[in-house]
Amino acid sequence: MKKTFFIVGSMLPLVAAAQRYNVVYIMTDDHTAQMMSCYDRTNVETPNLDRIARDGVRFTRSYVANSLSGPSRACMLTGKHSHKNGFTNNEHGIFDGSQQTMPKLMREAGYQTAIIGKWHLVSTPTGFDYWDILPAQGNYYNPDFIRMDSRKPDGVTYVEKGYLTNIITDKSINWLEKQRDRSKPFILFVHHKACHRDWLPELKYLREYEDKTFSLPENFYDDFEGREAAAAQEMHIGKDMDIIYDVKMDSPDMKTRLSGSYRNMVSRLDKEDLRKYDFFYDSLTVEFLKEYPDYKELQKELETKKPSEYSARAKQFCEFKFQRYMRDYAKIVKSLDDNVGRFLDYLKQSGLSDSTLVVYTSDQGFYMGEHGWFDKRFMYEESFATPLVMQFPASLSTRRGDITEMVQNIDYAPTFLELAGAKIPEDIQGESLLPLIKGEHPKKWRKSLYYHYYEYPAEHAVKRHYGVATDRYKLMHFYNDNDQWELYDRQADPREMHNIYGQPGTEKVTKELKKELKKLQIQYDDPILERYPL
Repeated sequence: MKKTFFIVGSMLPLVAAAQRYNVVYIMTDDHTAQMMSCYDRTNVETPNLDRIARDGVRFTRSYVANSLSGPSRACMLTGKHSHKNGFTNNEHGIFDGSQQTMPKLMREAGYQTAIIGKWHLVSTPTGFDYWDILPAQGNYYNPDFIRMDSRKPDGVTYVEKGYLTNIITDKSINWLEKQRDRSKPFILFVHHKACHRDWLPELKYLREYEDKTFSLPENFYDDFEGREAAAAQEMHIGKDMDIIYDVKMDSPDMKTRLSGSYRNMVSRLDKEDLRKYDFFYDSLTVEFLKEYPDYKELQKELETKKPSEYSARAKQFCEFKFQRYMRDYAKIVKSLDDNVGRFLDYLKQSGLSDSTLVVYTSDQGFYMGEHGWFDKRFMYEESFATPLVMQFPASLSTRRGDITEMVQNIDYAPTFLELAGAKIPEDIQGESLLPLIKGEHPKKWRKSLYYHYYEYPAEHAVKRHYGVATDRYKLMHFYNDNDQWELYDRQADPREMHNIYGQPGTEKVTKELKKELKKLQIQYDDPILERYPL
């Protein structure tokens, strides 16, 4: 679709070189809207994240193009779907840094570009004037970083002492305060590892949420009837969540497939900090072994039976794992929210908030027990959707409150480019969000979204699929080693429990959705259409 750059009265300051707005793009990993209180107050309070929404806008229908960390980041950086930017999955890809990216275009428009924190695209960052990134997934405790160095193209690796979420915030503030070129506007990417597995809390929050019992989602004991691909996954809290790696119940005589990885991560702590950590989780482990001396037998039951067939004892064990998961995840969010608040305070105190757009989002959503799951990947709502809030300088004439149009992470690139007064290239597939931010409701705004997930076979065994989502319906096609269609009426079935594909009375809507799906595949030039013509 052709992009048109236009200037209207309220946007004139955006293209004046002396008045161009800075951009701070804060992105977390696996932070889901269910764990952000401006979206859902059921589980946690996030007052600092909520500040962004309160003083700006909250997108209520924000989605990703591919619910997986690396591919999602590639979509954001390029404004293109995965098949166009070339980074379709984490298992076999290397991001092609020679291609056109939004940071490169921002730099051409006169912006200074910097990224600090999680990169997760295998290759060395390009298009940035400054980068200081984590290798691979990174570590929460005393993490390694790779810093750019003019003498070494791949950078210099070093260890930074402390807790990762605090460190990334410190580094971001330091770049703004001491390292940037103050003669230029900037775009700073602050990329946190939080809230990614494994959920290792900041030590001061070890006991946070320990007195809270989280409510089970209504569909926690989903049996996946009529959904073969959903049944085949390996991301179930009961069946697949590791008692040591994920739940942190660990003693010298216990061993699992992931226990070595867990102990290596925790061993990064200094001796005294490790003592505090072990004291807390060892105490929980002692109580756990008293309560569940039969945990191995219970685990076998969780692995071999359908959730509806679990014994009362097995359900108790499964729900124990759920509570531990939720508590540790919530502790990660607590530190994250603290640091977002600290960063917002710095922007205000330094005077930068008067000239800076602040964007907060995650690379995708996450399951907090819905369908009995953790992780992401599927086009089902909890991982397809992602939080998105923006706070604007007071001098920028924009709307406040909720934006209800459907948006996607391919839209960030053209939004930032238009804000910078730069031309939006024809091959960018996203749409600038600025008309929505200004309070307009374009008649030609998209009425559907396209999604495509590729990483299979791989960890968690989520099968390849693509699909289309509209206001009311969602149609998905699982392919490659299977050929299964799923159709959901999200108005009648918001939990997406009942696959109505092929049922009497759905013929008309199925035909319309397949027509819309084909239109999107042609629009975005996805070659999958040649393999599975509609």
